[in-house]
Amino acid sequence: MKTRFKTNSANVRRGDTVRLLRGDRKGFEGKIARIDRKSYRIFVEGITRDRADGTAIQIPIHPSKVMITNLNLDDKWRRKTLERKGALLEAEPRKEKVEEQMEKTEETEEPIKDRNEAGGS
Repeated sequence: MKTRFKTNSANVRRGDTVRLLRGDRKGFEGKIARIDRKSYRIFVEGITRDRADGTAIQIPIHPSKVMITNLNLDDKWRRKTLERKGALLEAEPRKEKVEEQMEKTEETEEPIKDRNEAGGS
């Protein structure tokens, strides 16, 4: 996330992809299915355990034990906060900037005269 969005942190939201950093399921990656704000826990798709009667329930995970790998940008408010931080502008370079950089590199790539041809000693 840091390389793509140029920001160190963001609030977790439903739909974000996270990787678990602690516990038995360390390294598992999945989408956030539900957030329990009262108990301050998140529930990740695919992380379940079986009850004694055989039904599967999701395991609550503390958000500090996960790392966000991909943000869900469907929410316009979240996009605005990332733009305000300058994260989206740097993450998605404009075509104009890319074209300007290409022109600059073409200008600087002119052939350099060889030292032997320049009349050295």
